[in-house]
Amino acid sequence: MKTKPPGPVKKSVTLQWSGCSDIGPVRKNNEDAFLGLRFDSREVQRLGKTGEASTEKMDFTFAVSDGMGGALAGEYASQIAVEKITTLLPRAFGQFATGLEAGFADVLTELFGQIHRALVYLGGSYEECAGMQTTLSLCWFTPGWMYFGHIGDSRIYHLPKRAEEIKQLTHDDTHVGWLFRNGQINEREARTHPRRNLLQRALGGGNQFVEPQLGAVSCEPGDIFLLCTDGLTDGLYDHHLVEILRSPEAAKNPAQHLVAAALKHSGRDNTTALVVQVG
Repeated sequence: MKTKPPGPVKKSVTLQWSGCSDIGPVRKNNEDAFLGLRFDSREVQRLGKTGEASTEKMDFTFAVSDGMGGALAGEYASQIAVEKITTLLPRAFGQFATGLEAGFADVLTELFGQIHRALVYLGGSYEECAGMQTTLSLCWFTPGWMYFGHIGDSRIYHLPKRAEEIKQLTHDDTHVGWLFRNGQINEREARTHPRRNLLQRALGGGNQFVEPQLGAVSCEPGDIFLLCTDGLTDGLYDHHLVEILRSPEAAKNPAQHLVAAALKHSGRDNTTALVVQVG
């Protein structure tokens, strides 16, 4: 994956998005959160759960987070992560607009670092926030490109136009994820491994260093991007994701269909999906 787009700026595209989050039948509160923003250097607009708009005049950011911690700390952690994005990314747009050499990797690294420091401070200052941490998977859409930042075991997938297989862009920050990426276990074994949910990296908590995974992919009409928490992939294999995303019945609100299917097959965890279709 490229970390810097080559050549001239591409033409704008139209984005169609849908988001859905469900507490599930087991948990007492929803520690997942998701966010959609449209922004430039002057204003920020929170997006609804579904919508459609062009990247011609404004950039877009979509993110999911899965919080962890005692009591309500996990729920607070995921909400803090998405709220920080609302204030920090528009400043970066202004830097790009004025020609400053602030690459997307620098911007996203700083964003993840600021969220981490905020969570560590709150976790050390308030008893009810002790141990709070969160995953974060973020997509930033500009004309022709999607930049992403990630830490934890939430995921970003890319389903190119006419492709039969979906590609996981992000790496699960778990030992089980490492075993799977290196071919030592298969998808089924990874999904049922007893240590699959033990994170090696996250924002906040006792994590000393934050090194988010960063990347960029070209956006073409017909591409589909999926951001989701591990509750979704606990219930659905990759081929299930493709079937639903390609299904005519799910075209109007694919995120809702994905979450419903995941809850039917698993349902033990909070479940969140955010789908962005490029037109």
